[in-house]
Order: sequence, then C-alpha cells, then structure tokens
Amino acid sequence: MTAVIEVRFKGNRREFFTWEQEEELKLGDAVVVPTERGEDLGHVSAVGEAAQRKCGVGCDGCATGQPGEPKGAILRAASNEDAYLNDQLRRAEEDVRRKVLERVRAHKLQMKVSDTEWQWDRKKLTVYFTADKRVDFRSLVRDLASLFRTRIELRQIGARDESKRLGGVGRCGREFCCSAWLPELRPVSLSLAKDQQLSLNPTQISGGCGRLLCCLRYEHEFYVSGRKRFPKLGRTIKTSVGLEVVDAIDIFRDRVLLKSEDQETRTVRLEELRQEVTGAETPLPQPRPKERKAPKEPQKADPTLTTEQAVQAVSPRKRKRKRRRRRRGSGGPPPPQNDGPNSGGKTP
Repeated sequence: MTAVIEVRFKGNRREFFTWEQEEELKLGDAVVVPTERGEDLGHVSAVGEAAQRKCGVGCDGCATGQPGEPKGAILRAASNEDAYLNDQLRRAEEDVRRKVLERVRAHKLQMKVSDTEWQWDRKKLTVYFTADKRVDFRSLVRDLASLFRTRIELRQIGARDESKRLGGVGRCGREFCCSAWLPELRPVSLSLAKDQQLSLNPTQISGGCGRLLCCLRYEHEFYVSGRKRFPKLGRTIKTSVGLEVVDAIDIFRDRVLLKSEDQETRTVRLEELRQEVTGAETPLPQPRPKERKAPKEPQKADPTLTTEQAVQAVSPRKRKRKRRRRRRGSGGPPPPQNDGPNSGGKTP
C-alpha cells in the first residue's frame, strides 16, 4: 500500500515522498530519497494520514497556492553506514561555511552567509545567505566550484527563514516557533498587535529575526473570539451601582474594569457583571455632527424674454479683432512720417 511520508532535512526543510514497500517506517527513521541530481538523506517526521494532511496544505501566504505533491518514492531505509556518513558531513559544514566567508570577503560582496548544506552524496553544496540588495555572485560560484569540486547553489533567504534554519530561544524563554513546530511562515502585520492591545514598541513585539513575532498571527483568533464574551470598551452599562463605563477587560482572568460617573474604578468578574446588569447596554453619547449648510439654489431666470435678448441668444458672438502694433526692428516697412511742408507729403 502506497503511503505519503514527510521527510525533514537540515534547517527544518521538509519534502514529501511515497513509500511503496511493505515494511513500515517510524518517526525518526533515516531514509534515502531521490533528488534532482543524486540522492539525499533525511528523517521521517510524519507518516500516513498526518503526512497526507500536511502535504495538502499548500501555500497559505498567497492566493495562488496549490497543494503540494510527493516528489517521488523513497529509495530505501538508510543503513548505519549511511547515517554515519551523514553525521560526518554535518560536522564538516561549519568549516565549509568559514571557507565560503573568506571567499565572499575576497570578492567584496555585501552578503551574509547564514548556513551551508551538503547533499548526502556530495554532488551539490547549497549556500544560504541574506542580503539587503541583489548580489552578483557569478564569480563567487565559479571560485567555489573550483575549490570544492562540486555543483554550487547559492540561495538567498529572508530574515524569518534564517531564524527557522538556525533556531534559537525567543523572549518567552522557549524555542523559536518557526524552528520548532510552526509549519508555514505567514505574513504578520502591525494591525494584529493593535487588535490584541499590545504595545507598539518594536523592541517588545519583535522576535530574534528582527521581524514581528509569529505568535501574533496564530494567537489573533484566540483574542478575537475571547473579546466577543465581553462588553465593548467605552460602552456605558447599567449595573447595581449605576451607570458605569467599561474601561478595560482581561480575557485571561475574566475580569472587567469599570469606571463610574464619579471617576471611581472597580474590578468585577464577568459572571458577576452579568448578574448585576439590570438594563441593556447604552452607547456613549456621540458628538453631534456638524450641520452642513444647504447650497443656495440658483435664481431662476425670468421666463419672459425681450426681442433683443432672443436675437442675441441665437446670433453668434462677434469676435473683437485686436490691432497689432508694429514694432521697430521687426523687419517690416517703417510707418510713413510727416516731416513738414518740404517733405512732399500732405499736410493736414
């Protein structure tokens, strides 16, 4: 029976394959899988229905995402020798990264080498880097190919992908969600922090990658559904004390902070508040909108017209001709001059 298997590689990179043999695979087993130009070794992270559901997720970050498909069939289960060779490659990758850094500095490229990854059969070396701008690394690829005698692939990644590959500990004291359990990196906007009434200070809502925390995304639904049980902020409700305004809410402890007309505050549990409410919620008085003056209606013309007005309305308008004055030095004939009786001209 053909089963879908999720296989994870270094840096939380995952791919899906099929398993057609009768022997069952368990979580954590090492397997050898086919690649574009060779073979690679990974570990099983999901089997059967769980892997099939993950494979059908697709891309959540864009509207054109399509569900993934298995890239092929798993070749075989890895032996102890295969696993030992894979461990030796992983230990040598740090030295490879240092050599790549030396070459980058020699070529004076503005890029940060994050990680390097050998393919299990050593037929390809992938170099992951981050950069603010586009980098022309063609000369660097030729240099690295002559140094390591293998196919070189340089892949530019973002700040979130870099944290996912390298891992780390967040401000909450636990491992990064992106490198521990979060399957897909979805975009996070500042509006999510506003909906959760968090401080908009970037140092308090940013993770180790320098971007907004991933937990703002997957916790947003919890905050939205939790606020539906509470009255809206700024609303006036009628309780046993009188008219009070909802000043703040605590969705974790089910408490509401109320403020009376005398500016006195008190904290009440949500269940007790529901019992105290004797009337429906009434909204706070809203400022009156400014009255807009109605535009003046144009004065209607007198329907009776005289004969002259009717003729002027029908006949085309005459254009006034402007007399052009000739300027001296323009090249035209000079105006006639009248110097006196001896000039031969006519005297007035």
